[in-house]
Amino acid sequence: MSKAVVVHEYGGSEVMKIEEVEVGKPGPGQVKVRNRAVGLNFIDTYFRSGLYKAPALPFIPGNEAAGEILELGKGVRGFKVGDRVGYVSALGSYAQERLVDARILVKLPKSISYETAAGMMLKGLTAQYLLRQLFRVKKGHTILVHAAAGGMGQLLCQWGKSLGATVIGTAGSKKKAELAKKAGAKYTILYNDENFADKVREITKGKLCDVVYDGIGKATFPASLDCLKKRGMFASFGSASGPIEAFNIGLLVQKGSLFATRPTLNDYADTPANLNAMARDLFSVVSKGKVKIPVNKRFKMQDVIEAHKALEGRQTTGSTILIP
Repeated sequence: MSKAVVVHEYGGSEVMKIEEVEVGKPGPGQVKVRNRAVGLNFIDTYFRSGLYKAPALPFIPGNEAAGEILELGKGVRGFKVGDRVGYVSALGSYAQERLVDARILVKLPKSISYETAAGMMLKGLTAQYLLRQLFRVKKGHTILVHAAAGGMGQLLCQWGKSLGATVIGTAGSKKKAELAKKAGAKYTILYNDENFADKVREITKGKLCDVVYDGIGKATFPASLDCLKKRGMFASFGSASGPIEAFNIGLLVQKGSLFATRPTLNDYADTPANLNAMARDLFSVVSKGKVKIPVNKRFKMQDVIEAHKALEGRQTTGSTILIP
């Protein structure tokens, strides 16, 4: 038996319960993992509230964690008991122990701790495909990062700067703007006090941005499109303020033959080979110090309700983790 956070019905943070669950033995292609640190992400609140539907109720939330392998199922190759691993899964990481398909595991180098891995697997791999695949950021590019003080935002700022881009970050307060600057944003915009599209035009002297990375959604659309130069890329990867509603695709023509996409990690890390290549890239920039993973808040599993309240109350910066 293992302790886990279980959701029996959609709702507020109070619907999460700590329960004993039967883990069982790993089946073919699976391993049993003892989670040492679990990443908390805003998407976890979407599943808990029902904005995103779980495959079935009840379910265990959580999309990322790091720990060590306890047991191997039949046919597993390339791993052994005791290996330190990290993973991003569909759901189920808010648990002390769990079964995981070996194909979604990546081995952790010695330079990456469990807490660092748990705080960066989902966000770090997302940053990798956003910056290196969806739009390949290079020296001379100007990029706009919304919510630049958050865990995802700080990753994009750091990595973007290391690639030679000029990073503009939006933030909700002066304190958060300072965090974004420390992370690599050359310019910051207080979106509660300023019209960010006008400010981008002013900062860039009318040249605008090559790409906008938007995890906020409804509150920043369609103004984000006004921040892009002709043939620029709008990458919507989250909906912290609510989902973007249907819009007239003609907007993209009017604003300069723009590209708009709503990508997901699963479509980039869709094979073990792609996943491992992305992880190697991520671990490399972290190990070299180009990207730092600030784990600023740690919660024990029994404090998971408090943890979700902090996430939804925008009281977190950097990465937040759960210790099972």
